Amino acid sequence: MKIIKINILKSTYPIFIGTGLLKKGVYTPYIFGKQIMIVTNKILSSLYLNCLKKTLHLYNVKVMILPDGEKYKNITSVNNIWDLLIKYGFNRKSTVISLGGGVIGDISGFTASCYQRGISIIHIPTTLLSQVDSSIGGKTGVNHEQVKNMIGSFFQPKAVIIDADLINTLNNREISAGVAEIIKYSLICDYKFFKKLEKNITKLLNLNKQFLLFSILKSCLIKSKFVIKDEKENNIRALLNLGHTFGHSIEQYKGYGNWLHGEAISVGIMIATKLSIYLGKLKEKNLYRISNLLSNSNLPVYIPLDMKSKNFIKLIKLDKKNLYEKIRLILLNNIGNAHIKNNINENLLCNLIDFLPKKNKVILNR
Repeated sequence: MKIIKINILKSTYPIFIGTGLLKKGVYTPYIFGKQIMIVTNKILSSLYLNCLKKTLHLYNVKVMILPDGEKYKNITSVNNIWDLLIKYGFNRKSTVISLGGGVIGDISGFTASCYQRGISIIHIPTTLLSQVDSSIGGKTGVNHEQVKNMIGSFFQPKAVIIDADLINTLNNREISAGVAEIIKYSLICDYKFFKKLEKNITKLLNLNKQFLLFSILKSCLIKSKFVIKDEKENNIRALLNLGHTFGHSIEQYKGYGNWLHGEAISVGIMIATKLSIYLGKLKEKNLYRISNLLSNSNLPVYIPLDMKSKNFIKLIKLDKKNLYEKIRLILLNNIGNAHIKNNINENLLCNLIDFLPKKNKVILNR
């Protein structure tokens, strides 16, 4: 087991990375109070809920089971959890445990951040994507019908438990979605990691335990460094959003849940890569390597056929990362070196998007 310590101004917490951690109950020292609300979904409750509850027999445990899917990441789901917390008289000395992927983690975190102005939360992420990305750093929130992740807060957990055994039940599509975020980390700041991924991508997709744990640890270390330096994304933490401005637009336009987050981010990374080349920041020879690694990870690399530049621009203008109403993007100088580009020319961006090749849709049934 590996432990990463997050030390920021008002919060210090561990990230545990290993196997068998759910059964070992390594999270119990970080539970605050005697009341626990477990938030999970129907699928995960049948797989892991009993195992979790066995380690919590000394506590007063209640469970909220939400429907599965990005389309349920909304204020209605949050309100349903608040209703249950109030019904059972949960007070400030209570703990929420999120048992699920990014949707469950984001909903649970936002719920905990607001209930009685903040109660403790522990994240137990169950997807590869949530283990390497969304469970770390304190971003919480829900989608608005007009834009993704517009309603939320920064709220750090008491602990994050990354049990690699929990992703053994994922399908290939979900694994690839998580790999997209891992590739992103290598692109923004670690060329050696990118080369390792090129060489070992089949091992990662097959969940080879040694390379899987290495990739999770590496990704968490990279994200932790950015979070520690810039908790609330005022500056360099924005680099972690490579591909996300375009990716969120795809998710929103195609309807929440029709594209997995990692699938949309993969296409977003390709758009950012091509824009970086067009602006003379990235050498064209890198395009093939990036595209090849994403494709070999069974990820899409083409813009959806029915999305035009006007569809992107409408949604991009609502993006939280924009500054003074100017489009702000994360672009590449090289593989392993990213930068923040402010005030992107809208006409230039439209011309590039309309010029790029498009395909009908991502294959959804792998």
